[in-house]
Amino acid sequence: MTAPNARGVLYVHSSPGALCPHVEWAAGRALGRAVNFTWAPQPVLENTHRTEFYWEGPQGTGAALASALRGWEHLRYEVTEDAGLGTDGGRWLHTPDLGIFFAQTDTAGNIVIPEDRIRYAMEIAGSNTLEMHRELRLALGQAWDDELEPFRLAGDDSSVVWLHKVG
Repeated sequence: MTAPNARGVLYVHSSPGALCPHVEWAAGRALGRAVNFTWAPQPVLENTHRTEFYWEGPQGTGAALASALRGWEHLRYEVTEDAGLGTDGGRWLHTPDLGIFFAQTDTAGNIVIPEDRIRYAMEIAGSNTLEMHRELRLALGQAWDDELEPFRLAGDDSSVVWLHKVG
């Protein structure tokens, strides 16, 4: 019996030009076939490129893609695997400073925080609401989203406004 098909997206938010062919090679190896990405300049970070690649493969391919690219020092990426019939989806985020983050997702793409993780946050935080907020932001991968958001917004010819640079 073959594994059910899954699908998702690999977003490479920033890659140095010299690394782009290696990213394609690693992704192709994880997918079991050669791939060619369409790279575009990443306006948020000089001398870097971005791409989006829609993939299909056996369940678990998202994890294979995220693992194939994990730990590359100058690479920012995101991998999604859609939830399927009887299976959760997944979302992997990677930044050079933070490393990798994984969360399960539901059929709408929302992050699902397991009961044990919420109980842990409650135990650590006690009655300290600021600590509870910190723990829940960690469980949601907020730091990864915060770092990747300017890179996400830089696509599709949209202009990037750096509020901290205005003045």
